[in-house]
Amino acid sequence: MSFMTHLECSTCQRQYSPDIVIHLCECGRSLLVRYDLQRISQEWSKDQLRDRPPTMWRYRELLPVRSEDNVVSLGEGMTPLLKIPKAGKEIGLPECWLKDEGCLPTGSFKARGAACGVSRVKELGIRTVALPTNGNAGGAWAAYCARAGVDLVLCMPSDTPLLNVVEVMATGAHAFMVDGLISDAGLIIRKACEKHGWFEAATLKEPYRVEGKKTMGLEIAEQFGWQLPDAILYPTGGGVGIIAIYKAFVELEAIGWIKRPFPKLIAVQPTGCAPIVKAFHEGKAVSEFWKDAKTVQHGTRVPKALGDYLVLEAVRATEGTCVAVSDADALWALDFLAKHEGAFVCPEGAALLAGARQLVRDGFLTASDRVVLLNTGAGLKYPDLFRPGGLARSGSGAGASERASESMNNGRPSFPKVPIGGEIPLDRDLNPIAV
Repeated sequence: MSFMTHLECSTCQRQYSPDIVIHLCECGRSLLVRYDLQRISQEWSKDQLRDRPPTMWRYRELLPVRSEDNVVSLGEGMTPLLKIPKAGKEIGLPECWLKDEGCLPTGSFKARGAACGVSRVKELGIRTVALPTNGNAGGAWAAYCARAGVDLVLCMPSDTPLLNVVEVMATGAHAFMVDGLISDAGLIIRKACEKHGWFEAATLKEPYRVEGKKTMGLEIAEQFGWQLPDAILYPTGGGVGIIAIYKAFVELEAIGWIKRPFPKLIAVQPTGCAPIVKAFHEGKAVSEFWKDAKTVQHGTRVPKALGDYLVLEAVRATEGTCVAVSDADALWALDFLAKHEGAFVCPEGAALLAGARQLVRDGFLTASDRVVLLNTGAGLKYPDLFRPGGLARSGSGAGASERASESMNNGRPSFPKVPIGGEIPLDRDLNPIAV
């Protein structure tokens, strides 16, 4: 099924077998899956896609699962790519398109990464997975792990959006909360994995989530008839989406299916947590930890991404850019898209419209550009942003964030709390223990 050959360090190019359980290179950098692209170019053609189901597994030659028996799927893939003319007219981009990942199982693009990641977990015989989450990744991994019969341990910030908490409860993961950020949750998970031997599936600490999300780029190319758009805007937290889309285009070029120039990849972050934007405009190769991160754009509230260097490389290689969007502007865009296009997107996805408007004003994007806004989740997953009478917004992004957080902490379901730097109260076999 797969033409996967090896894993390769994203920095030093050291190679590893894909048939062993591994996280990072010895140098500490992320690993990427490599394929026999020459053989793929000889044995796979676009015509073969015609009779395949409209799921991400239609691109199985460029995915890392060796046996079809190990595929864990909920039907993910081939999300709508819609022209949004009213939004385009509003911001000065007549060729403005929305790719809506909110239509996926579990309501976000995280389903792609979870489908591929859990499929490889199953194939490698791993029984317990653990990861930190801002919400959507936890919900996706919980659903796919439930389908695969794999145990999952999660740790999330205590202000994680309500429906993310509910879906994790519904699918039966072992979940905990911390009064902090995803970086604090990540430290708790890392400590637990080191102690108990669980498989840590945090962002870019395993090589397979990227591969699932890579199918977003493959789909965009196919949906546009293998003629790429001029720019793609993407909400950027951990940054896997931009890394994955760029990898998709590099591989499609290598097998002869597309030609350069690639779309300009544009990373969009909230002004309350914009470490990659800051690093880009300062000409740096990596970002610095963003202190006191606050935003209603929860999925992009990542103070320091492990793969920030790969995001910056992809943006610069495609002559793209990075832009920060306030919560107030993101909520304006969420309201506009819902009321004028019927597209009820997540706040992170809405921020893309505001970011595109800003880049048109700056002259980076022009009216002749075909631009894709890649919405990463469904607006229905964020009821905390709404009150009787409309959005929980105020005149400033900080105020909007505080009001939404207040709404989220009143009478909501939750999980047991772990103190910052503390230990998860489970033993290796997931039995409760006192700590």
